[in-house]
Amino acid sequence: VQLQASGGGLVQVGGSLRLSCAASGIIFSRYYMDWYRQAPGKQRESVAYISSGGSTNYADSVRGRFTISRDNAKNTVYLQMNSLKPEDTAVYYCHVQTSRDYWGQGTLVTVSS
Repeated sequence: VQLQASGGGLVQVGGSLRLSCAASGIIFSRYYMDWYRQAPGKQRESVAYISSGGSTNYADSVRGRFTISRDNAKNTVYLQMNSLKPEDTAVYYCHVQTSRDYWGQGTLVTVSS
């Protein structure tokens, strides 16, 4: 199983970014997909998940600003991030749990004020 995340970068407060995570080695449509993030000096935390059926859930800190979606034809999960804040600065990881946990390599998002 491989998860390849992309789309991070430097953005100003209030800006937007879209992260992508391409999965291979799994029957993508069968699995929940998650986005996590880890800020400097902090523990990794869940940001959002999307079920195989498309149901979604978000951390309180991002609800209303972030949107998770998936394209099963492309084996890809997305995280649209709007109204970014400095506290959103972190390395963002995509994740899937099959018989074990798999993590993408992480993509850095930096929100500058």
